[in-house]
Amino acid sequence: MSDNTYQLDPHCQAILQEYREQLPRFQKAAMEIYEQLKKVLDAACIVVASIEYRVKSEQSLAGKLELKGAKYASLKDITDIVGLRVITFYSDDVDKVASAVDRLFSVDWANSVDKRKLHEIDSFGYMSLHYICSMEGFPYRFEIQMRTVLQHAWANMNHDTGYKSGVEVPKEYLRNLNRLAGMLELADEQFSRIRNELTDYRRRVQALVASGNLDEVSLDGDTFRSYLRLGPFDALNRRIAAVNQAEIQDVNLMPYLSVFKGMNCKTLGDIDRIIKDNAEAAYQIATYQIGLTDLDIISSSLGPQDVCIAAILRSGGGKLGLKMLLDTLNGVSDSNEMMADFLLEQTRDLPFMNQ
Repeated sequence: MSDNTYQLDPHCQAILQEYREQLPRFQKAAMEIYEQLKKVLDAACIVVASIEYRVKSEQSLAGKLELKGAKYASLKDITDIVGLRVITFYSDDVDKVASAVDRLFSVDWANSVDKRKLHEIDSFGYMSLHYICSMEGFPYRFEIQMRTVLQHAWANMNHDTGYKSGVEVPKEYLRNLNRLAGMLELADEQFSRIRNELTDYRRRVQALVASGNLDEVSLDGDTFRSYLRLGPFDALNRRIAAVNQAEIQDVNLMPYLSVFKGMNCKTLGDIDRIIKDNAEAAYQIATYQIGLTDLDIISSSLGPQDVCIAAILRSGGGKLGLKMLLDTLNGVSDSNEMMADFLLEQTRDLPFMNQ
């Protein structure tokens, strides 16, 4: 496209020509900045929704020069030729990303803007953090924008509706738009708050579990996972494995969460008591099952499975209770009824059944 297409003076034409000559360099730099930033965020375990990058198009640059080309002495004064945008899930992650950017690149603080400090009621979608940066070996500055998913969605919706486009907008529309902005800003804050509260909750749970105060810990996915890290079935599994000098193959024991809930466990203390009360009976079951075999590998689920079998039988749950256990672990199937009959037959004459 020739310079005659644009309404540019010779000075701006020279800037545009430099852009054309440097375009491959801009494209290469944009990819390098993206890769460096992604690597640093991954290493810091900062999960983001997306990282976008682009090089300003010639048409976009020419439009900018037509409007305010006189303010730029050279192409180096235009700081958004290369632009990146990091979209985070949570508002407090914006600051984490900003810290990573600060460590990775040199930030031009005088020209960087924290638009989150704006307090206008209609500013939600524009509350990005904008850093103007530079890096070694690249003589041009570049822009990195950081904002949340909701802020990004809002900005895109505003762009599509033509808001702040210079066209007068009816007051009713603006009022509704501002109400929605307030709702989204509140949602952004609450998402971060809930995440922080959940993190604090998990830390408290881990501390209670580690201290052994299991009756104070309600049973849920997080608490059961923390409990399993203590290895509550390890001693039983090692004892069972010793029967055949077998190896223990670790498997996921989280499916037993539903089993213990079905056995009316409300706290980790309830589970702990079931294990202690039924460990000997579970050992008797396992010994009967594998004692006359040459099995040299057992699953780590054998201990918890036989603990549950023993607890069900000792509490009078019988065949129905065993079938419910098998349905929970394996999915509902007619074969579970036959397996329940088989387990009843296996355990009928074991010592714990006659105590």
